[in-house]
Amino acid sequence: MRVRSFLAGFIAIIFFGLTASAHHSHGNYNMGQYIVLKGTVKEVHWVNPHTWVYLEVADGKSEPVVWALEGASVIQLQRRGWTKEKLKGGDKISVRCHQLRDGSNGCLLGFITTADGVETIFD
Repeated sequence: MRVRSFLAGFIAIIFFGLTASAHHSHGNYNMGQYIVLKGTVKEVHWVNPHTWVYLEVADGKSEPVVWALEGASVIQLQRRGWTKEKLKGGDKISVRCHQLRDGSNGCLLGFITTADGVETIFD
């Protein structure tokens, strides 16, 4: 009986340990603050484990710069009402996101405001 209990406990620890480490951290993003970007959607990639939005933003010299924005998984976004048709290339949007710690043009998406002025969570 003790052996069975030990094995069951050991298997549970292994199983839960593996599932807990299955998702990476967001330590590469500055989670302490949001930045706001406004621009035109170039591409949207509806892939797992994370969706990606590529946003063309005018830099300080009005030159277009493309930002890579990491979003939630497809299923999480679908549960929140997002569809492929709701966000597509050419759309003008504003986002609140957590920029990469190294200052490069990448963010972890928090919220997207579409042309209708409605802000919706995207993470």
